Amino acid sequence: MIVRQATAADLPALVPLFDRYRQFYDQPADPPRAQAFLAERFLRGDSVVLMALDGAEAIGFTQLYPSFSSIRTAPLIILNDLYVDPSARRAGAGQALVEAATAHAKAQGAAGLILSTATTNTPAQALYERLGWVRETGFYEYALTLA
Repeated sequence: MIVRQATAADLPALVPLFDRYRQFYDQPADPPRAQAFLAERFLRGDSVVLMALDGAEAIGFTQLYPSFSSIRTAPLIILNDLYVDPSARRAGAGQALVEAATAHAKAQGAAGLILSTATTNTPAQALYERLGWVRETGFYEYALTLA
């Protein structure tokens, strides 16, 4: 297995994974929407997608967005998406993707990485905690849906 930064040329391999990731979070299957969203990210250069490959087969990805902490007066990286195909889970792809994201953040001079995950996603929580991530207890997360 290798992890590398994806490019727009990887869209055919990434779209099915990204669409299944959205379905995991209760969104309807919509490959054209997944493709359009990822294509726009590549076109604008406003995210970094890392993908895990087993041979030539894409088995997982993580999408990273740049952000900033005003309190820390430093850049941060948002690990916004992490998905590994069910057939490839427990083989180390998730860990490899998180470690690659950490290396990317360090290379960018980020002060840290942040993420949120579903309270029911205990496998991901166990992975993050095993890799040294600390669950936030001092802040609440809020969302305002506009569309």
